[in-house]
Amino acid sequence: MKLTVETRSWAMMAPFVTAGETVHSIDVLYVELSAGGLKGCAETMGVDYLGETTASMMAELSQLSDLTLSNLTPEHVQTLLPPGGSRNGLDCALWDLRAKQCHGGISSLLGRAMNPMETLYTLSLDEPENMARSAHHAAHLTQLKLKLNGHKALECLQAVRAARPEASIVIDANGSWSEALLLDLGDDLARLRVALLEQPLAADLDHCLQHLNYPVPLCADESCQASEDLERVADCYQAINIKLDKCGGLTEALLMRDWCQKYDKQMMVGNMLGSSLAMAPACVIAQTADFVDLDGPLWQSDDVAYPLQIVDGCIQPPAPELWG
Repeated sequence: MKLTVETRSWAMMAPFVTAGETVHSIDVLYVELSAGGLKGCAETMGVDYLGETTASMMAELSQLSDLTLSNLTPEHVQTLLPPGGSRNGLDCALWDLRAKQCHGGISSLLGRAMNPMETLYTLSLDEPENMARSAHHAAHLTQLKLKLNGHKALECLQAVRAARPEASIVIDANGSWSEALLLDLGDDLARLRVALLEQPLAADLDHCLQHLNYPVPLCADESCQASEDLERVADCYQAINIKLDKCGGLTEALLMRDWCQKYDKQMMVGNMLGSSLAMAPACVIAQTADFVDLDGPLWQSDDVAYPLQIVDGCIQPPAPELWG
């Protein structure tokens, strides 16, 4: 087994603006495992708000010995690295290699067919009239995710709802709201038919949400990195955003999926931005997710070879040449 890693960069078609940052381009780590003439590939961005970079991930992966790599299994990968981007890249590359080594690919490995899925499309944080204009221009996309901070949040939501009365709307506050704003807006969010509110408060304020009977479902993102966090946030959120970069790959994501199904939590499968190669393994979790947020490639000016086919928000399963 040979491990190869290299950095790649992707430019955004337009600035991607959230409550915490404005992104013009991203750096990612390409991870490849080769054995027996076959190659398993993956892409990982890591968790930037936890300090992960392509350099830090490359350093972690470079410490793996040839002996360690020769005995890799998905279960073994979980013991080698902590949750995060490095483990995500190694784990998803291994799944891809295993899929290429068996007849039927990833569907055969997991015993489940891969079907098309509909993704949310993200509207960057902006002034209300600009967000409404963006929503109108995306009239062919029926599921929208609004990046909102504490400034003019209601005005932005009202403007988008007026522009797109039929759309399903999810809000992502990226932990930027105050508790007072959250409580003040609850009835308005219900009236304007918000399907889900993602990470309204900073992660260290989760205690404010415990047993809160909020008018719309709340979803944990930054508050829930991996399976070890699930029990802690169970009484605070009705939904969990599972991201492969956060939790450390498909193996861990499958555990989180099973927990959500067991305890009747809604699931979102999300992304940290990235190409079709980064999104492809997440399509496995998307098969049973309530909300699919895998629009990263739509924001890029370029993509990998054999990209995901996304037409009017509908993602086709990844081609075998891409992943799985």
